[in-house]
Amino acid sequence: MNEEELRDLVAAVRAGRVSRRAFVRQMVGLGLTAPFANQLLAHAGLAQAPTPAVYKPTKAGGGGSLKMLFWQGATLLNPHFAVGGKDQHGSRIFYEPLAAWDPEGNLVPVLAAEIPEIENGGVAPDGMSVTWRLKQGVQWHDGRPFTADDVVFNWEYAADPATAAVTIGSYQDLKVEKIDPLTVRVRFEKPTPFWADAFVGARGMIVPKHLFEVYKGGNSREAPANLKPVGTGPYRFVDFKPGDLVKGELNPSYHVPNRPHFDTIEMKGGGDAVSAARAVIQTGEYDYGWNMQVEDEILLKLENAGNARGRVEIVRGGDIEHIQLNRTDPWAEVDGERSSAKTTHPLFSSTWTRQTGCWTRPAGSVDPTASAVRTRRDSSSYSRPRSTRRARKPRRLSSRHARRRASRWNSSQ
Repeated sequence: MNEEELRDLVAAVRAGRVSRRAFVRQMVGLGLTAPFANQLLAHAGLAQAPTPAVYKPTKAGGGGSLKMLFWQGATLLNPHFAVGGKDQHGSRIFYEPLAAWDPEGNLVPVLAAEIPEIENGGVAPDGMSVTWRLKQGVQWHDGRPFTADDVVFNWEYAADPATAAVTIGSYQDLKVEKIDPLTVRVRFEKPTPFWADAFVGARGMIVPKHLFEVYKGGNSREAPANLKPVGTGPYRFVDFKPGDLVKGELNPSYHVPNRPHFDTIEMKGGGDAVSAARAVIQTGEYDYGWNMQVEDEILLKLENAGNARGRVEIVRGGDIEHIQLNRTDPWAEVDGERSSAKTTHPLFSSTWTRQTGCWTRPAGSVDPTASAVRTRRDSSSYSRPRSTRRARKPRRLSSRHARRRASRWNSSQ
């Protein structure tokens, strides 16, 4: 699709001839993500439709304890040092970003008062800056107010190479300035159509300046709050055993009315995926099991048992667990078998491909597999994990084929 075709498609969305969902699906089919597709529409002046709230609680708490089983336990609780989903999920219990992505790829405010758009003056028409207005009345778990100073500090903290934050890529090529106590402006070095990276989602969780300021730079790993978080989230810190257990309790001063639902939350780590699936589906010892990389046959057996107390939930997401390349020849047949171990893939047999990870070769050289490359394409496969959730009434999925698809739990906030 060229630029003219893209502009025509955006115009069709504006005229109502093409729905936002259809536009997003077409962009995803071209290799883009749903969030990026929605940002294309937002940049064209098509503000996203507000996501209707399905859950409408009348009070905070009363839901008892939520017990989640992660067979990979969190090892630290500083989101800027999170080395994987386990650490991000553990940190997200206590910390929050300015905004997050909902299941449809729309940006929703968390610590922000609203989502920046061209219409509300939040996004500069030239793509060189974005202005965030912060939510009023938000407090850290120790009672200190959340302000623009905290946002600016997180940029300074993450962008400092001496801090060695894993989030540095989201913050190093921009500048953040305080406009007033509840407003910050992010300035980019060049036009940035996809600006919703810094302070958004898993890489956007914000830590308090008053507890981390003296630990910015070379002594960043020495901060006590790396293991005892003080955030703005729905749960306050209770206990943490690295690689084993994270515990939180309801935050009575949470800035979202009538939330959270659960009184306490527990994130247990350790074991293996099969044991985790059994603890949710079969015994009901836990309410939720994350990242179920378990053979479909085993999950079906657990679900179909007469004493099943849970079910498998297939959740679409953008995370890829791994990509596995076929290093044999899928077109050649040896002893009645295709992709035989006795064969060699026509592409991956190239020394240049193996060394560089892409199809390049020195100028003037001739590759012995060139003819095969022109006539054959690679065969590869990928897989994603499954998650499980306890339920009183196990139900069947409509398609057994769907069970072979991927799943991963993604928090929308």
